[in-house]
Amino acid sequence: MNRYSAILAAFVCFMGSISAADCNEGHVHLSGPWGSAKFQVEVMDDEAERARGMMNRPQLAKFSAMLFVYERERILSFWMKNTLIGLDILFFDSAGRLVNIRADALPGDETPLRSTGPAQYVLEINAGLSSALKMGPDTVLSHSRLAVDEKTPGCV
Repeated sequence: MNRYSAILAAFVCFMGSISAADCNEGHVHLSGPWGSAKFQVEVMDDEAERARGMMNRPQLAKFSAMLFVYERERILSFWMKNTLIGLDILFFDSAGRLVNIRADALPGDETPLRSTGPAQYVLEINAGLSSALKMGPDTVLSHSRLAVDEKTPGCV
């Protein structure tokens, strides 16, 4: 192996370790034509956790979020009962593509907020943040739970 091959191999290993370290349960990445953002998340993946969600929490740090993970795609519906803070609710399909955003959901509102198509993942962030970041229809979610296929991991 020549000197350049060794340097290239070391660089590839180093970059792989950065990606692997960044790909964990505690973070999601959102990206699109608007740019990208990284959020620290709590994962809600069972019925009891999903039912409780953001209820009775007095605040949410700016780049913190809650990720709801479902077993399969379907029309999903959320409400803001006992939720003390305004939220943007982002619905994503099984491949991590944005289905729709229910922006500025009002605290305590019991009106159902539904996905406009089948969704498997839901990300709740502070109200107004999706608009401030200019998120749009080409937004993609990346997370360790979201694997497109065996060769394509769910985070970048």
